Amino acid sequence: DRSEVVTRQENNTTRVFVYGTLRTGEPNHRLLHGYKPVATLRTAPTFELVNLGAFPGMTRGGSTAVVGEVYEVRAETLVDLDRLEGHPNFYRREAIELEDGREVSAYLLRPADARGYRPIPSGDWLQRKGA
Repeated sequence: DRSEVVTRQENNTTRVFVYGTLRTGEPNHRLLHGYKPVATLRTAPTFELVNLGAFPGMTRGGSTAVVGEVYEVRAETLVDLDRLEGHPNFYRREAIELEDGREVSAYLLRPADARGYRPIPSGDWLQRKGA
């Protein structure tokens, strides 16, 4: 079951991969105020990133490595992120694999909900202007 939460037991935090409006400099980054990114890297090349207009959506089943930042967040912040992302009704928080093999949580769109939207071939939401 890929819907499990990736939680670090010793300090009750969750590592979350953010790839759109939660990234540094983007409008929803305020929800991560006080956190520093653990890493900036890509997912394994098994996703597709689409432009939904004001924000992106990432789905399984593509061949794109999506660029994002990893944050280790406390439970109360995870609740705020779930609310913003509409988990589990719009986006679903699921375990994904990064390019270095680590597992983290990320908010994924169902492939059917991404159909008809323009892909972002670079996998980088911040580079979407040229897409």
